[in-house]
Amino acid sequence: METPDLIQSLYVHVPFCAQKCAYCAFFSEASSGELINRYTDALVRELELVAGDLKPRTIFFGGGTPSILNLKQWETILRAMERLGLLGAEEFTVECNPATVSLDKAKLFRAYGINRVSMGVQSLDEALLDRLGRIHSREMVFKSFDILRQAGFDNLNIDLMFAIPGQTMDIWRATLKEAIALGSEHLSSYEVIYEEDTPLYAQLQAKEFDVDEDLACEMYEALVEHATGAGYRQYEIANFAKNQSTVEKTAGIPSRACKHNVNYWRGGSFYGLGPSATGYVRGVRTKNWSNTQLYCEQLEKGKRAIEAREELKPLARAGETAAFGLRMNAGWPFEDFTRATGHDLRSEWGAEMKQLAERGWGRIASEGFQLTQQGLRFADSAAEMFLR
Repeated sequence: METPDLIQSLYVHVPFCAQKCAYCAFFSEASSGELINRYTDALVRELELVAGDLKPRTIFFGGGTPSILNLKQWETILRAMERLGLLGAEEFTVECNPATVSLDKAKLFRAYGINRVSMGVQSLDEALLDRLGRIHSREMVFKSFDILRQAGFDNLNIDLMFAIPGQTMDIWRATLKEAIALGSEHLSSYEVIYEEDTPLYAQLQAKEFDVDEDLACEMYEALVEHATGAGYRQYEIANFAKNQSTVEKTAGIPSRACKHNVNYWRGGSFYGLGPSATGYVRGVRTKNWSNTQLYCEQLEKGKRAIEAREELKPLARAGETAAFGLRMNAGWPFEDFTRATGHDLRSEWGAEMKQLAERGWGRIASEGFQLTQQGLRFADSAAEMFLR
């Protein structure tokens, strides 16, 4: 019997932070040494349970703050991955907070094949960093960036936020200018979202500030203008990358694009490990328990810590894949979509594409469909039309 193709993407959620940020609705908790050690051992067990079905081309450690793990904890995880044959990915990303980057840690990362770091900068304005509840300062950003370069990282991402309460257009332009001057290979930038159960949402409800939609739109336009002007190529609503390859392997996707995220947007399979992580393997979506204690208990008993499983019908799955892929500037080449889902965008979603084109939000060509610059700004509304 033929062995099925092995899964090529792995996401690992590290749920610990030094403190919770004011805007964060992800599952994360303030760190305690003992629980982190227990989590580290549980994660190794979870890796052991799925390793036989994995040959990672992309790995992404997200959080929380993965860089908050100490050298010993990282060594435990990376040695286990080495033993299980999970190292050697083409792209291996770890998210870092500028306050938790050290040269020793950066060197350890490089030694085990981690070749991309995504740094959660959010802002370069001290007052706004304070407002967001970030633990790092401006200075730490520049220092950490230098440390990562010194350790040999030549693929760095910087994460920024805009439409932060109290952020003016002048502050935003200054931040963009300084962030771009660092010369990272990749830039991600997200508008602040007010999620329930976060301090920022409570402040908004208490009318401590107003949301200015027009200003948010202007800030987004400034982001696109500054980034593209500095040689970054926008390839997804919030993501910009340099193109350092003379041959473009994939239509419209720059060489320094985050390959791991492109796999998500293209509807690919991936394992999701760690508390609260979602995975998507051969059409089945799983979600781990959003409780580190419970996660550890399950794995200590030798079983996966899965809270829920869902298998979508093929058409619903194709619609979801269509919606995700439209976040990318390249949109969906018709042939790629059929290859990924077994469905044809033209026959199944012809009316929706036509409607978006008439509204000025979409563009239909002979080879594919994509959102226009205006459509990308309202991608969530556009995407909903494809869900079945």
